[in-house]
Amino acid sequence: MRYPQGGGLTAERQQFREEFRLKAAEGFARGEASSVIAKDLRVSVRSVQRWRQMWDEGGPRALRSQGPASLPRLSEKQFAQLEAELAKGPAAHGWEDQRWVLSRVKTVIGRRFHLTYTIQGVRKLLVRNGWSCQVPARRAIERDDEAVAGWVKEVWPCAEGSRRPVEPGSSLRTKPDSP
Repeated sequence: MRYPQGGGLTAERQQFREEFRLKAAEGFARGEASSVIAKDLRVSVRSVQRWRQMWDEGGPRALRSQGPASLPRLSEKQFAQLEAELAKGPAAHGWEDQRWVLSRVKTVIGRRFHLTYTIQGVRKLLVRNGWSCQVPARRAIERDDEAVAGWVKEVWPCAEGSRRPVEPGSSLRTKPDSP
């Protein structure tokens, strides 16, 4: 993902970046070279060149922030409702086990809000709102650690087989009997 938490830029961060572009515009007006502006602002020369092209085409107004690329399809109120649905657990929605996977969350969103999301769209939605991927670290209750350790020591080496070649080999890359 390009930005932390997959949610794009906050309003404060958009404002901060806009100020950088407008400072660059002041340098453009003074006739400064792109490399000098880039060094002063501590950004790449390529970024300054892109800003200069935008400035040439539309003036300082072209460097202003355009706002977010897209608005979230679920409002904050709807996402709160989704969180309440997820808190009920998968069993409440008809699944036998207690795992929320993206496809199930997608199904709940479709049933509850009549919206269609892609699997990646669901992942981005959840990450943007502070959710993270969780993989349960669980072991079977019946697990016998001593039996597992014994199996690893005794059975696995036999099953794995020897890694050494059966016949004597040569350290040369070519065949030993080649001319």
